[in-house]
Amino acid sequence: MKTLLLAATALTLHGPQSARAETSISEIVVVGTRTPQALGRLGQQVSVVSPADLKTHQAVVISDLLATLPGVGVSRNGGPGGVTSVRIRGAETDQTLVLVDGVKLNDPSSAGGAYNFANLLAGPVASVEVLRGAQSTLWGSQAIGGVVNIVTPLPTRSLEGAASFEGGSSGQADGRLSVGGVARGLTWGVSGESFANTGVSAFRGGREPDGYRHQGLSGRASYDLPGDLRLDVRGLWSRGRVKIDGFPPPDYVFADDGEYSLTETRLGYLGLSFPLVGGRLKNRLGLSQTTTDTDSFDPTQAGTSLTYQTQGETRRSEYQGVIELSPSWQATFGAEREASRAQTAAPSAYDPHPVPGLAHTGLSSFYAQALGDLASGLTLTAGLRHDRHDAFGDHTLGQAALAWRLPDGTTIIRASLAQGFKAPTLYQLYSEYGTLTLAPESANSGDLGVEHRLDAVNANVSATVFHRQTRDQIDFVSCAFGATSAACRPEGIRRYGYYDNIARTRARGLELTADVTVAALTLSGNYSYVDVTNQASASANYGKRLARRPIHQANLNADYRAVSGLSLGFGLRFAGKSFDDAANTYRLKAYALTDLRLSYPVRSGLEAYGRVENLFDRRYEPTRDYGTPGRGIFLGLRGHF
Repeated sequence: MKTLLLAATALTLHGPQSARAETSISEIVVVGTRTPQALGRLGQQVSVVSPADLKTHQAVVISDLLATLPGVGVSRNGGPGGVTSVRIRGAETDQTLVLVDGVKLNDPSSAGGAYNFANLLAGPVASVEVLRGAQSTLWGSQAIGGVVNIVTPLPTRSLEGAASFEGGSSGQADGRLSVGGVARGLTWGVSGESFANTGVSAFRGGREPDGYRHQGLSGRASYDLPGDLRLDVRGLWSRGRVKIDGFPPPDYVFADDGEYSLTETRLGYLGLSFPLVGGRLKNRLGLSQTTTDTDSFDPTQAGTSLTYQTQGETRRSEYQGVIELSPSWQATFGAEREASRAQTAAPSAYDPHPVPGLAHTGLSSFYAQALGDLASGLTLTAGLRHDRHDAFGDHTLGQAALAWRLPDGTTIIRASLAQGFKAPTLYQLYSEYGTLTLAPESANSGDLGVEHRLDAVNANVSATVFHRQTRDQIDFVSCAFGATSAACRPEGIRRYGYYDNIARTRARGLELTADVTVAALTLSGNYSYVDVTNQASASANYGKRLARRPIHQANLNADYRAVSGLSLGFGLRFAGKSFDDAANTYRLKAYALTDLRLSYPVRSGLEAYGRVENLFDRRYEPTRDYGTPGRGIFLGLRGHF
């Protein structure tokens, strides 16, 4: 019996290029419906980073690969380890839901509840699925922009393993090891990675490098019990230490200093799957917990070097059922309870041991979705979700999608209308700037796309247009000196600002992808037009573009594999002009980065590889005043058994 995962897990993944025109419509994914389905039956837009993509592109940091996908934008504060934001179709980074093997990874102690992709390296990753568009009907809060699901590896043989090591510029050293096996109903796998890089100065004008160190472990196991029961256990641990420049005295402007940050993430999942009704009803019960601890330090601070400390914890209990209503119709339904907890403290020279602030809340959810064929080649997906939040109350939403596979067998048309929402975070509700009456952020989105396969030239092309309207978006309101409003002086105590539902945004755009294979050469590329503007009529920034959202983005990849096994690759990533602030006063210049890569099989099971990143040593600025890596050269060995 296949394990029914909560997560978006690709069951069949092929292809050497990450920027191709989606996956084949006959391939099986579950990210769109939480159950295994042929991609050709889904009306949602899905991109897959396959195991072959990870190998071909020699990925170290997953966010670098996500940046090659259509509709996905990435910005980072400094070099490796710096705060990394991923935005899908121009949505806020905290409107992206991030999962590892189906377990939520977003940090409830951060101000917006976002996940920092800085500490997500490729060591324990087998594949990645990205579901674009508002997808809260099945996936719940934060899925306004979309969903990113990370899948860790499981073996298929009695014993197998893989290892790699690479080194290169900026003192980079990256080692990975994974091993696993299948025997007597038990499938198990463990992976580990250690990474170090001396980095570049986080402050763009600085002289001292700000390095990053990372260690990570992950494991999965499934065991078949009598009566077609299956027990699933998953775990992940990671720890990252990164130097971060700050605002040292006496000038208190961004500059070199000795500040650094430590982030530790722990994740666990326990699940039980079992069939009923003669196997027609598949059931899964699950318990999970994710904890993220972040500590910031300034060695020059008197009394204590610790300057800020957070701990975020999310616990989930869930049930999911899938029933076959007929050979062509299936229903998925379930219930979830999510409890979030956050603890924060800001030690200082005046108060080295402050009493931590503590907040918690809960969210209960119920969802149902049906998928089936209305006619030959025409599949409908429709669903509803109801949430009850301990703070803001009830919220109901839905979605509908169509996939039409034309009789020619080479064309598919997709259309979807969906809603998304994001619950207020603990910080937005209960911090010194919090507002207890906040409503959830909500969004309506739609897209229409066509994919076509050109068999005569072994090519695929696709085009998708999308639109999203977000309302009640939560933003920070500053209080002017002397302000006397109740929001600025709750209980008569002055504060510097507060959170309120004041923002509205509109996103619209176009995604184009194409790939072609000619003998041993594969060419693939994509172009994204993403226009995201402020639509809050009362705002001074009405009509202006949101920060760090390039309107134009493009990727081009070429990969050649010779008969000898030699593989050569070329990559070009372009990001157009954008602004770094909401008022559109500071312009970030467009930039293009070029990479080269090669690999060669030394012998069976052992391969040498290398790459040059930022070949032309371009200076670029995805985030104002932060440094970026120059040209980097890396060499490595990888093998498997």
